[in-house]
Amino acid sequence: MDQYRVKPGSKVNLQKWDPDDKGHFEGGKKDGKKALKPLNDRLEELQELLYAENKHKLLVVLQAMDSGGKDGTIRHVFDGVNPQGVKVASFKVPTEEELAHDYLWRVHQHTPGKGEIVIFNRSHYEDVLVVRVKNLAPDKVWRKRYDHINAFEKLLVDEGTTILKFYLHINLDEQKERFQARLDDPHKNWKFSLGDLKDRALWPDYMKAYEEMLSNTSTAYAPWYIVPANRKWYRNLVIGTVLVETLEGLKMRYPEPEDDLSDVVIE
Repeated sequence: MDQYRVKPGSKVNLQKWDPDDKGHFEGGKKDGKKALKPLNDRLEELQELLYAENKHKLLVVLQAMDSGGKDGTIRHVFDGVNPQGVKVASFKVPTEEELAHDYLWRVHQHTPGKGEIVIFNRSHYEDVLVVRVKNLAPDKVWRKRYDHINAFEKLLVDEGTTILKFYLHINLDEQKERFQARLDDPHKNWKFSLGDLKDRALWPDYMKAYEEMLSNTSTAYAPWYIVPANRKWYRNLVIGTVLVETLEGLKMRYPEPEDDLSDVVIE
């Protein structure tokens, strides 16, 4: 999966990243779903181990344009994991209380504790994306935030958090199809708003913002992955594989029991 990892210091041009890519996977959607099942099973085992060992913390950041697949990723990739050790934090328009603090204040309190996986559905990166595109803060303010965010994530890593960041890369045509599907299905109308069309009209501005974000904040300790996301099944395979490989790399072990259990007999 290293082909999707943004190298620190590299300059990202999203036009060179194919959202339809499926790597070397020869199968289609049906085979992709089959391949995801053992990844789900392994992720479930590793999450239980993470929770039991109570040593490591995992933060998963998901960013995408509207309809990019953040909710679907959470639903399919984390299917079967124990909700006791997995949390999802969604970051929407800041509240009045949140606006009274620095922009990272509302984020820090949702970061994972020992033994936890926390998934950010959108994140602190909104403050260099939406804030930039919609001119909610001047250039001299949001540009400083790249360094702030890198330092914030370095703090988390130094304190034992593993960070994985995924940008779900779709194109305009795919977004159009997904928006239309939401309009055509009465049960999905609630997922669509007219504001989505306003953001769609700003697509070039968002792509520029994402390119700079990815270029400035993919680090060795908190890397970005640009995930081809037009094919939902391949998106899930990429993210599931990265998660499993990362957790396996932590070399976790179940803790020893507090008491000597060798002579225990349950009558």
